[in-house]
Amino acid sequence: MKKILLTVVLGVAVVAVAQDAAKPAQGQPAAAPAQGAAPAAAPQSAAPVIKDPAEYNAYVGAVQQTDPTAKISGLEAFLTQYPNSVMKNQALEILMGTYQQTNNPKKTMETATKLVTADTCNVRALALLAYFDRIMAQGGDPNAKQLLIDGKKYGQQGLDCLPKFNKPDGTSEGDFGKMKDQMTGIFNAAIGISCLQDKDYGCAGPSLRKTVDLNPADFSVVYPLALTYLGQTPPDYQNGIWFAARAAAVAPPAAQAQIEKYARSQYVKFHAGDDGWAEVLAGAKANGPQMAIKPAPTPAEQCHAMVASKKPEEMNFAEWQFAFTNCAQEDQDAVWNAIKGKAVQMNGTVISTTATEFQIAGSSDDIDAKKADITLKFEDKVPVRLIPKDGSSFDFQGEPASYTPNPFMMVMEKGQLLKAKAAAPAAKKPPVHKKPAAQ
Repeated sequence: MKKILLTVVLGVAVVAVAQDAAKPAQGQPAAAPAQGAAPAAAPQSAAPVIKDPAEYNAYVGAVQQTDPTAKISGLEAFLTQYPNSVMKNQALEILMGTYQQTNNPKKTMETATKLVTADTCNVRALALLAYFDRIMAQGGDPNAKQLLIDGKKYGQQGLDCLPKFNKPDGTSEGDFGKMKDQMTGIFNAAIGISCLQDKDYGCAGPSLRKTVDLNPADFSVVYPLALTYLGQTPPDYQNGIWFAARAAAVAPPAAQAQIEKYARSQYVKFHAGDDGWAEVLAGAKANGPQMAIKPAPTPAEQCHAMVASKKPEEMNFAEWQFAFTNCAQEDQDAVWNAIKGKAVQMNGTVISTTATEFQIAGSSDDIDAKKADITLKFEDKVPVRLIPKDGSSFDFQGEPASYTPNPFMMVMEKGQLLKAKAAAPAAKKPPVHKKPAAQ
């Protein structure tokens, strides 16, 4: 098993706290203690009592070892010899902390599992198990699925037990608060990552958000939180993009470029451009307050910008069509009043014909779709020999007389066939950015 540094999981506090409560009361003071053993602590009403002097000496002799290897050996021997001792839980907790201190994750987990079996609300053991299971699963362990299931179980068990966790003697209120916050983050991370693996975004989001709020620089939870928001239906782009940018800021150097590329792609998808992305990324790197992500402009906003920047007479037919199907009524009126009744020369594709009326596709999009968007009416019948074949391209002139926006159709009157190629070729309609779902 790959070694994992555990300083993030309560560190030496596990050992220190356990040792503070390690000495039991001795129930038979008449019996001589082992040579060199410390005198028994004064009995307390809540303290466990060892009545067997040999058991007492074995326990005290083990916990008082200063060499970790000797302490581990002594505690393992004590637990083997006295499996039902009243000091079993304390011995397991000190043993767990000592294995942790020697950076032995396998033995730490084995001991923590034994401790949780004996003491179902030992939050220190639950925190170690929840942390180890998550980290190993995220690290690619072949048993990742089961590890995540177990980690979620320990995480929920830990959150349920945490309100019952009393402040250890000698621990300041500030340190105790930090310890509980750290455990809260560990438990929620284990739950959140497991839920994300199951695509249970309703579970993953709140759990991971609590963890990230406590650990904003931890890539192992920041990036999954971004994936949680962006994986929802519909995606939560506001939170997802921001935490994807945060993930890029705190990612390991080898992964930063890839994560930043992903975060930017989500920004462009939502905003319909990369303007403003540099500011969002800079804010995320500075760990500043979360920034609002401006969504893509609505079709009406895009249309208004087009009308404000270009005269209707200078627009091509596709842009007229875009205006009449997307603009607010005020902008539609501005365009229509400028072109209505004025002769227009253009090129189109014949969809169908009669002697007095042609159905024409005028925009590139509708030409590709073989869909008429212009009804060209003639005052006189067109000679049969001059009527173009369906699907052919031809030049014509007409005067806009009316339109319907959906489905779009413009009626042009006073139609004329032109011999020379018209000045305004078919063009594609401007892209329409759909308004994103509300977040």
